[in-house]
Amino acid sequence: MENEIYYWGKRRRRAKLIFNPASGSANASPVQLMDVISMMQEWKFIPEVYLTEPDSDYAKMVQDTLAQGVSLFVVCGGDGTISAGAREITGLPATLGIIPTGTQNNIALSLHIPQDIPSAISILRLGERMKIDMGVASYEGAETPFLEVCSVGLMSSLFSAGDDIQHGHLERVGDFLATLVTSSPSKIKLSMDDRREIVRMGHVVLVTNMPNVGRNYRVGNTAAFKDGLLDVLLFSNLNKMNLLGCALKGSDISEAEDPRVEHYHVHKVDIETTPPMQVMADSSALGTGAVHIEMKRRALAVMLPRPKKGNKQTGEQKKND
Repeated sequence: MENEIYYWGKRRRRAKLIFNPASGSANASPVQLMDVISMMQEWKFIPEVYLTEPDSDYAKMVQDTLAQGVSLFVVCGGDGTISAGAREITGLPATLGIIPTGTQNNIALSLHIPQDIPSAISILRLGERMKIDMGVASYEGAETPFLEVCSVGLMSSLFSAGDDIQHGHLERVGDFLATLVTSSPSKIKLSMDDRREIVRMGHVVLVTNMPNVGRNYRVGNTAAFKDGLLDVLLFSNLNKMNLLGCALKGSDISEAEDPRVEHYHVHKVDIETTPPMQVMADSSALGTGAVHIEMKRRALAVMLPRPKKGNKQTGEQKKND
């Protein structure tokens, strides 16, 4: 009853609904879109639909939407679509809403957003607006914000074929295996916070902003998205098959951290690889070579679930908020 009074007292609000028709089952997509629109209307939203395409110009869409006085961007899709939307509204007077309909839904899992659509939509009204951190990858003079992870090395090289396979394009299995077999380790140099320098031979470095990446692989603490730090994971003591096993299996949150993975907490890091390795920011391929990565504190406003009553925050958690 309290929740009903809360939202029925609200005026109707316009929202840009960014819908990815390729997320989830293609056959169910039109029905799902109509259901989402209907449920948002029940919560007194006026959804203005933007259907994503492979070459969508998110930046122009965001600028046009803000110019029309709409500041709530609700993304209905998987991690790639959510990241693309978040990247463009970072630092702007806008708020991100999330309706997870992807395969892994790492971002929703990390932000404690429910996987079912009705509950996720209810957070747009009953949740709280919180500013969270974003990572920024600087490559060849261009800055690319990322919400989830910046990866350097083998995982970046395998991403395109692996993502296609995950979406049913089994003809890419050959490309995936060829990349896996022919890849070799590189000398990886990490310069962290202008004081620590580490050089290792390895296949992969992950710089993460979220607690979960990949197949819900746990890499950081539950408040990683608002702690002001990036998690750097250096996989120097795992061979290719071990790495592939980690990526496919994922990791239960109750498991102890793998002792074969070096784990650091930093504000910024420079990564150089010899020979040069592939760099990606979320699902965007940047190229090969050196990259500078740093934390952008409280850069993105997101609608998140309100803490449950009786679940008091510590002083440190309040400070991080």
